[in-house]
Amino acid sequence: MATTDRKERLDWVLAQRQRDLTVFAESLHKPRNFSAIVRTCDAVGINELHAVPGEEGLAIHWDTSQGAEKWVHVHPHESVHSGCRYLQERGFQLIAAHLSDAATDYRELDYTRPTALLVGTELFGVSEEALAMADQQVMIPMMGVTQSLNVSVACAIVLYEALRQRQAAGMYGQRRLDEVVYANQRFEWLHPQVAEFCRERGLEFPELDESGEITEDFPRGV
Repeated sequence: MATTDRKERLDWVLAQRQRDLTVFAESLHKPRNFSAIVRTCDAVGINELHAVPGEEGLAIHWDTSQGAEKWVHVHPHESVHSGCRYLQERGFQLIAAHLSDAATDYRELDYTRPTALLVGTELFGVSEEALAMADQQVMIPMMGVTQSLNVSVACAIVLYEALRQRQAAGMYGQRRLDEVVYANQRFEWLHPQVAEFCRERGLEFPELDESGEITEDFPRGV
């Protein structure tokens, strides 16, 4: 049972969730980097993260993610091609964070459009296959000797520019999730044990009132 403060907090967070901003992580090898990206996604209001599993799958380190995986859906893809095609078919522009002669300053792009940020492996960056499918490449200006940032740090910098632009455009603070996604997610967040019980048995979630309380009878044993 959620407390009033927790309900208000979760409802507020749901109102910030961006249905058309995401990250597509390509075969990251280090779980700590992937965990940090999940945490950043939650922080900027991303609701669903896409990924091609790396050598250790989609392992998440709780001490790095701080439990953010409970609040961000991770959508795995079998390949870079299938993941890019999935996002393109849903109207996302594919922006590759990759240092190259073709890349522009990350601050020059319009992130109020449906946007998927592509980030690549720690050693080699975004793959040639992903670059070929990307609409644009972006880079972060570097003033030191090193030529790149840690992948999770670079991801965070670009995402906070997206947040800045979207805040200025009034895209936060109002419900932007689809109605069905919003209703299901609100139930899962407010009543996780009941949600798990229903999923295990193939049951539909009971209705909630505006305050987040269950309004229907549900099976015993929860």
